[in-house]
Amino acid sequence: MGDVTAGLITGKETLEFRAFDAARPQPGCVTVDISLCGICGTDIASYRTGHLHSPAVCGHEWVGVLSAVGAEVSDLREGERVVVAVPPACGRCPECRGGLAEYCRTTSSVARGRNALAPPHGAFARSITVEAGRVLPAHPDLTDEEAAQVEPATVAFHGVRRSRIAPGDTVLVQGAGPIGLLAMQFARAAGAGQLLVVEPTEARRDLALELGASVALTPEEAVDGVQEHTRGLGADVVLECSGVPALLQTAADLARTGGVVGLISFLAQPATINGARWLAKELSLVASNAFTHDDFRRSMAFLADGRVKAAPLHSRTVALDDLEATLRSLSAGPSADIKVLVDPRPSFAAGPA
Repeated sequence: MGDVTAGLITGKETLEFRAFDAARPQPGCVTVDISLCGICGTDIASYRTGHLHSPAVCGHEWVGVLSAVGAEVSDLREGERVVVAVPPACGRCPECRGGLAEYCRTTSSVARGRNALAPPHGAFARSITVEAGRVLPAHPDLTDEEAAQVEPATVAFHGVRRSRIAPGDTVLVQGAGPIGLLAMQFARAAGAGQLLVVEPTEARRDLALELGASVALTPEEAVDGVQEHTRGLGADVVLECSGVPALLQTAADLARTGGVVGLISFLAQPATINGARWLAKELSLVASNAFTHDDFRRSMAFLADGRVKAAPLHSRTVALDDLEATLRSLSAGPSADIKVLVDPRPSFAAGPA
């Protein structure tokens, strides 16, 4: 079948295009021709810092069309539009045997690109071959631009599901990037009352308000604003979606006594906290790591029926040849861009990023 060229982040501020064998999928696997792949905050951070993940994680938010189906795959067909997911729990690992299928070790390794069938590259490429359990049929009511955001939506969905939001709760979201804006909408769907957002970029604050935030605050306004809108109590639940290590303690400071801090963002560096304050306030920290197979089905349904909107997050689409320039731009500092998608198809040509 020839070679497929994929973009890989290989070091600090370094993107390389490498050729990989595009042989037919082995039994239990499928090949997907990529339509769109989102640039994740993880990709941007890797490019900026040189902190590398598995190559399979470099371009992990995608939608495409099945071009080849391996033997032993009976529930998928060529020509079907699919989105990336993780497989169901394996039923064999220690967690599954212990009745903890939601924490399946095999599913976790797939999400991190560290399983035996992990591809040698991500979806910054014309095609990718993955195990069949890693794809789900895309909901027909989703555009490709929306379907390419099912993966980050599922990250947000999983984090909100774990965060113990009760009907009427005041929920504060730190960071109005893609994950924060999606988490805010899922929090509303979960029954949140007031939705407060803290975000330094004006364009992102404006979008948060358009998508249902009650109040959008700058970081400088956060302490007084939260006090004002909660009558001095603090937020019932604070969702940390900024990825800034120092803001983990800020999340605790903005939560009420007995409140919950939901850690959804990936903190690449250690975070320093004031343990005495956490103790005095009897706070609960609920961390969220990736997602489950069922999370994908559920989050996609929310996007398809419009309760959670992904389309407004889409800033622009760039060609694969413009990937490095786009990463360089996004990693340079605060940006009005929310979600940039990459179209690797040869027929797509975009202007300079």
